Amino acid sequence: MIPRAEMTTNARTSRHHSRVLLAATLLLTLAGCSILSDKPKSTSTIYAPEPKVQADPAWPKVDWQLVIAPPIAARIVDSLRMAVRPTPGELQVYRGAQWARPPSDMLVDTVLRALEDSGRIQGVARQGAGVASDFKLLFEVRRFESDYAQGAVPSATIEVSAKLLHVREQKVAASKVFVQATPAASTGVADVAQAFEQALSTVGHDIAGWTLVSGEAYRRTLPPPAKG
Repeated sequence: MIPRAEMTTNARTSRHHSRVLLAATLLLTLAGCSILSDKPKSTSTIYAPEPKVQADPAWPKVDWQLVIAPPIAARIVDSLRMAVRPTPGELQVYRGAQWARPPSDMLVDTVLRALEDSGRIQGVARQGAGVASDFKLLFEVRRFESDYAQGAVPSATIEVSAKLLHVREQKVAASKVFVQATPAASTGVADVAQAFEQALSTVGHDIAGWTLVSGEAYRRTLPPPAKG
């Protein structure tokens, strides 16, 4: 018969070995996780459209200044993820692809550069730049998505609601909804991104021209400033 003291010692030794074995197993498990986490992760292709806008000779030359307010947009619309609508009522995103900047930033930059490069306006800047303005341009980006519209190839679809506000009178001088759908050359994401570049060029051109024409038309309805 084994003495009780020896049985107790053996039990303690057994428990000690079990703890050592469990600790070793945990260390191996953690080491395995660490090795797995060090594997390269899949990266997204980043697309940065560079739209070009050609000024229209028919645009008026104005002597007033404009600021562009930060656009309003739903989070899903103004995302770095590239949205695609495969069927009506269904919105998804392209896997492994994203924009370099949010759509609202791309839109403002396109319109701002179109007006600056045109040489048709006295001054234009983003709101908050410290520029005293006569008009303020307000945007709501409603759609910025690749839309199949029940077709075989998607179109880069941009929908923007624009309002031109006269700052001193705090009145809406003009408002308009702009919609542009530019078909992509194929279903490939690179071709879709290229279609968005073209769509941005068209929308930027249309908004810039509309802003100059509408603002100048409203200015002419105002009474001349009082002479001090």
